[in-house]
Amino acid sequence: MSGTDSEGIRLNKYIASSGLCSRREADKYIELGQVTINGITAVQGSKVLAGDIVEVSGKKITPEDSMVYIAFNKPLGVTCTTDKRDPSNIIDYIGYSERIFPVGRLDKNSSGLILLTNDGSIVNKLLRAENGHEKEYLVTVNRPYDKSFIKSMESGVPVLGQLTLPCRVLPTGASTFRIILHQGLNRQIRRMCEYLGYKVTRLKRIRFMNIDLGDLETGKWRYLTAKEKSGLLKDIE
Repeated sequence: MSGTDSEGIRLNKYIASSGLCSRREADKYIELGQVTINGITAVQGSKVLAGDIVEVSGKKITPEDSMVYIAFNKPLGVTCTTDKRDPSNIIDYIGYSERIFPVGRLDKNSSGLILLTNDGSIVNKLLRAENGHEKEYLVTVNRPYDKSFIKSMESGVPVLGQLTLPCRVLPTGASTFRIILHQGLNRQIRRMCEYLGYKVTRLKRIRFMNIDLGDLETGKWRYLTAKEKSGLLKDIE
């Protein structure tokens, strides 16, 4: 955590840095016995060390300045895994100085936008299919498609024992289209196309919820803007 030394950071400062309240108000929470560190009721003057879990009135507190949110334009061949035994793992490719992990995954043979963060509290919320978060892709298939292909894709096709949720398909060429999904089954777009007799030759994600890939170069990453971050966190509340 930014600002933490070997002796830790004062508890009231740690709480205040989360945006919950001021240091003075944090002291009141501590005096009332409403603050715990690793499940143990804290006292005035307590210090927070790296890895400690702080809760105020039962709610976990995380300093805003310690959270990292990154947008990465994943190249082909990079694997969305934190397993360092895989030489193509995304963590080594980016080489970020702190521990981060990808939100979801893109196939090794797919490219485009993927988010990485050290905020474990948001990952499951982002990945839950029932939340209906939009994901947009550019797709190229191996031959020209027709209107029936679009209709079938949008209505839903059998994938992994279930019918895919309705989606939106926007033609961009004879064999290219944009598709907006609200779910994330394993290799979903490829499986949908295969079911209809087409093979995906190129797949690139260009948007995840309110985050656009924009003109971010392949293999490069950037921090989310304040507007992107606030919109992302608001959408998963």
